[in-house]
Amino acid sequence: MSDLIGFHAIRECLNQSPQKARCLYVLKTRKDSRINELIGLARASNIRYQVVESSWFKRRQVTGNHQNVLLDCHDIEIENERDLKAKWDEYPSDIKVLVCEGIEDPRNLGACLRTANGAGVDVVVIPKRKSAPISETVLRVAQGGNEGLCIVEVVNLVRFIEWLSLQGLTIYGASGEGGISWSDADFGGPIAIVLGNENKGLRRLTKEKCDQLIRIDMQGTVGSLNVSVACGVLLFEMVRQRNSSL
Repeated sequence: MSDLIGFHAIRECLNQSPQKARCLYVLKTRKDSRINELIGLARASNIRYQVVESSWFKRRQVTGNHQNVLLDCHDIEIENERDLKAKWDEYPSDIKVLVCEGIEDPRNLGACLRTANGAGVDVVVIPKRKSAPISETVLRVAQGGNEGLCIVEVVNLVRFIEWLSLQGLTIYGASGEGGISWSDADFGGPIAIVLGNENKGLRRLTKEKCDQLIRIDMQGTVGSLNVSVACGVLLFEMVRQRNSSL
């Protein structure tokens, strides 16, 4: 089982994927309009809800800003390489893939998932090892952004990027060194954007498999952006380009 906490994350799940919910727990003394909205959404999908004392959250060992509400969910579905390949033809011809190589901070990974959802990404790929797992912290930061995303775990990320290339995707690797400026990249058509580790960036082998490296030029004294911020810059440049071509 996995827990979702916080109003925004729970509302998103109840709206987009109510089948994943088991039970909604709300603080007995909280009776405001936001809680009533969640209860209404739960009732509409025949999801059980229960009012609890404040001590219940402590016994549950709930951490973070839970806002006195928790949604008990079935474990999030993480697909594997075989699952994705089996349904590859169902995706649009201009598929958008985000590849997260070795993002270790769960808050960064959660923020990337939320941004990916907002930008209309179809598939998010993460390595099975040397990456933050899809945890309660990731889901809390994503605030429901994982809903509607196909999240795929792969064993060999470099080999999977090779496979994406064979499917006709243009592979862009985010790098602070060399390459072209992010604003000069062509994000039309089927693409994959590859983000690297917070500290080390992309591995050498990963860079070699990219069709083009792209950089975000800094204007101040800092050398680079946080990986989740860079994710937002690149993905919404993709959105801008695609909208302007309509």
